[in-house]
Amino acid sequence: MRIVGVGDNTVDRYLHLKMMFPGGNAVNVPVLARRYGHEASYIGWLGDDPHGRLIMEALVAEGLDVSHCRMVDGPNAYGEVSVIDGDRVFGHADHGVTRLIALEEEDLAFVRRHDLTHTSIYSHLERDLPKLSAASRVLSFDYSQEATRDYLSATLPYVTIALLSCPGQTQPEAEDYMRWVHQQGPSLVVATRGKLGSLVFDGDRFYAHGIAETEVIDTLGAGDAYAARFLVEYLSGTPIPEAMASGALSAAETCRYYGAFGYGIPIP
Repeated sequence: MRIVGVGDNTVDRYLHLKMMFPGGNAVNVPVLARRYGHEASYIGWLGDDPHGRLIMEALVAEGLDVSHCRMVDGPNAYGEVSVIDGDRVFGHADHGVTRLIALEEEDLAFVRRHDLTHTSIYSHLERDLPKLSAASRVLSFDYSQEATRDYLSATLPYVTIALLSCPGQTQPEAEDYMRWVHQQGPSLVVATRGKLGSLVFDGDRFYAHGIAETEVIDTLGAGDAYAARFLVEYLSGTPIPEAMASGALSAAETCRYYGAFGYGIPIP
């Protein structure tokens, strides 16, 4: 598998630890996919500041192809994070130069060399989504729990695999929501439900899987770990129930350390 993340990056500043970690959905998914044995790349706009350099250095260390990243004169995106009883609590955030992203033909040609393209609601790619979709063999899109029905209706026709977060919904509510999402165009809908595990809908049936029990230090990045592992397993031909089980194990592993994939340094 070759996977490319396109769009958002951020630095998670853990105020209570006085440490900061590289992250962002479109960064975390390819980095973790790389750790699971697949080739990975990232396309995004990074600020030429300590935050941006931290992300770039981590991506290079993880072996990602960053040849289509841009280092931009300006602040990198960051967000302030606290952890209470193992759960992430977000404070002030700044999108920085990530919002300036604008894909060129050379970027789309690079995307075409990959089996999976992954992006998210935080990536500021709505304008470029039609051409990104056309260049992608498979396009996965993480909607988190932020998307409105209008936003979903406008973007889902371009998406192959829709990733949702439904922590406050009952299973019947989540299933109704997933059916509606599937009707808008994606061939597969994946929903994580926090402590209740995950659901997958392929248009014919629902699959459910629980969480993998573990010691929880920090839940930040757990959903991205699940997504990365599920996507590469499913697209490699692993049956959905087994791909979900692998995703749950990877999410549990991520909960055992701070940050989405490590590389923490003191906040300057």
